[in-house]
Amino acid sequence: MATLLRKIGLIRLHNRDTEDPKHHHNHRGGGGGQQSASLRGKGGAKSGGHKPQQQHPAGGAGDASPGPGKGKGKRAAELAQRDKPPQPAAGAASGGGPRERAAGARAGPGPAAAAAAAAAGGSLVPAARQQHCTQVRSRRLMKELQDIARLSDRFISVELVDESLFDWNVKLHQVDKDSVLWQDMKETNTEFILLNLTFPDNFPFSPPFMRVLSPRLENGYVLDGGAICMELLTPRGWSSAYTVEAVMRQFAASLVKGQGRICRKAGKSKKSFSRKEAEATFKSLVKTHEKYGWVTPPVSDG
Repeated sequence: MATLLRKIGLIRLHNRDTEDPKHHHNHRGGGGGQQSASLRGKGGAKSGGHKPQQQHPAGGAGDASPGPGKGKGKRAAELAQRDKPPQPAAGAASGGGPRERAAGARAGPGPAAAAAAAAAGGSLVPAARQQHCTQVRSRRLMKELQDIARLSDRFISVELVDESLFDWNVKLHQVDKDSVLWQDMKETNTEFILLNLTFPDNFPFSPPFMRVLSPRLENGYVLDGGAICMELLTPRGWSSAYTVEAVMRQFAASLVKGQGRICRKAGKSKKSFSRKEAEATFKSLVKTHEKYGWVTPPVSDG
């Protein structure tokens, strides 16, 4: 009986050892088995953490935590982004930021901007326009001089002031011989009425400035400083078709119509006309006539 009980106990002990290897190893190896198991667990964790990182790229949507591979991928992306050439900003067309605008200002306008500035009136356009106006004015005045030199009645004659084609002294030799002004000229031995004409840059499209130099006249639409009150001498009444000869004939007629006389008053007759005074008087009369209009003389005045 005792022998039978020992056999049954040995059988149970054997079965327990074969069914629980862990218990068997622990029973056999003690602490060394637990250390092996922990080392195997660590190695498995290392290999298991590295393999999923190779299967899933860094920065994937399914990654919840950055692994070792993901950190390297992020660093590589940052380096690649740094090495890219700078791209223009989305708002570059509308001006960009302060740095972009400052860089554009230092670079200067492009070809399109330069062409637009030239079309709007750049530095070259006024120079070319001025040269063209000078050529037109010179050709017109040369023709005027030639036409006056060919006049058969010697109505007027011209002298250039300081050899300038644009500044003339014009001598009016004749007025209506039935007028009191002609009688005054005969009595005072006045051979001509001297006038000065200066031609602006845009002549013949603007009128010359004309004033009387000598003798000192009264009435006849001659005002202070020798200024002349004639609508055709104003920008409003001027036409580029008017010639110097035609203007002088109109002036001679207005002298007679306005009862012009040579001043003979003591102390005043020898006082010469002033250009500055003439310019101021002319500007004033033009402003007055632009406001109130030009009065047409009555028919009875001729």
